[in-house]
Amino acid sequence: MAKEKTYKHVDEMRPWNDKEHLLECVAWTPETADVMTFTFKPDQPGHWFRYQPGQFLTLELPVGPDPVMRTYTISSTPSRPYTIQVTAKAQKDSIGTRWMMEHLKPGMKLKAYGPVGDFSYVRHPGDKYLFISAGSGITPMMSMTRDLSDREPDSDIAFIHCARSPNDIIFRWELEYKARHMPHFALGFIVEQLERSQLWTGLKGFIDRAKISLLAPDFLDRKVFCCGPAPFMATVRDALQNAGFDMDNYHEEAFLPAAAPAPLVVPVYADGEAPTKVTFALSGKEGQCEPGFTLLQAGRANGVRIAAACESGLCGTCKVIKLKGEVDMQHNGGILDEEIEEGYILACCSRPLTDVEIEA
Repeated sequence: MAKEKTYKHVDEMRPWNDKEHLLECVAWTPETADVMTFTFKPDQPGHWFRYQPGQFLTLELPVGPDPVMRTYTISSTPSRPYTIQVTAKAQKDSIGTRWMMEHLKPGMKLKAYGPVGDFSYVRHPGDKYLFISAGSGITPMMSMTRDLSDREPDSDIAFIHCARSPNDIIFRWELEYKARHMPHFALGFIVEQLERSQLWTGLKGFIDRAKISLLAPDFLDRKVFCCGPAPFMATVRDALQNAGFDMDNYHEEAFLPAAAPAPLVVPVYADGEAPTKVTFALSGKEGQCEPGFTLLQAGRANGVRIAAACESGLCGTCKVIKLKGEVDMQHNGGILDEEIEEGYILACCSRPLTDVEIEA
């Protein structure tokens, strides 16, 4: 009997959405001593991945009795939509990423939330780009570079990456290949230190205005995207501002450490304050939310689990539908205006103003 045909064109398949998904690991690739790329496919056949280069997702990792949520930038390109990749660096005290490196193998499945994020050339297009990164901050730059390489290979890109040593340069060989074959791709590396007998012809030290000018002489005319540790990005911002750069053309992405769950404290009521009722529709539970507390805290207090990672309104993992009531939501970009219009809120930064019902 002939095997049933499984090949489908993209327009015959269903796109990945921004709700909860199951991803199946299909491969892992070491990049450096402490960095690894994990490749996933959709859990269900007949799906493809739709996202913008530079966006991120949140993985639910079964590290212990309670899973942990970790946010990773997507390092692959949406121009190749059948698989998706995240490239993770295991820090010294890492829990989630270390678990992935030691335990995540092909065939295993993880819950994922996303994609989310505004850090993309799609959202902030320009005629010429300057990508500046350090360490694992290279991942969104790589996603954007790969996408532009596929869609517009004649794109004008200057790419500056900073690393501890030559051995710590993530995606070095692929970037050098693009520098040879993309007609308008200028690549520069800066390393902090060299190991004994290690050969290096590039720049050494720390990034500054002089090195930026050397590697991208026309940086004042470019749209700049920067990602890396906070002190690194502050140095880049200062260098650009001191050079007279138009900061409206500057965009940065910061990776926040996983937040500890917000503590529940005994409320002290002010005059006129009282708890509000919260209904958790999917869980079939009702409870109270104390004045000043968030819906995420109210869920925890009432035994309702709402997935959350950053807990600061940035990552979008705790996005839920608000069915009834009014809330005060003070977010940091983890939700889009059109999503708010559709009725979504972020539980981590939404405080009830009236009795509320949410889809959780």
